[in-house]
Amino acid sequence: QVRLVESGGGLVQPGGSLRLSCAASGSIVGIDPMGWYRQAPGKERDLVATLTNGGITNYADSVKGRFTISRDYSKNSVYLQMNSLKPEDTAVYYCYAYIYEGWRSGGYWGQGTQVTVSS
Repeated sequence: QVRLVESGGGLVQPGGSLRLSCAASGSIVGIDPMGWYRQAPGKERDLVATLTNGGITNYADSVKGRFTISRDYSKNSVYLQMNSLKPEDTAVYYCYAYIYEGWRSGGYWGQGTQVTVSS
């Protein structure tokens, strides 16, 4: 059974940095794309960043220049380096992966990790 496990959230002051990690496990043939979404209280879940196997990135305008997505394809993992954090970045961050299991494929979500930016 496929699982996505996230880590790295926490409390940070404005201007600080955090690094989120997500690892996929299970009967995985391939993953494409892999990325991050976030959901603030009372709001919808929105795209933060995604990265394809071909190296194509897609960032939300609000995080461009501050966040960097990367992947370790050998470990089925994705990372999000977040710099210059702002209070409006506060949200639950979810890892997302479209996973090919051989005879089926589909989108999977992690359990979410809380990021709080506050002084």
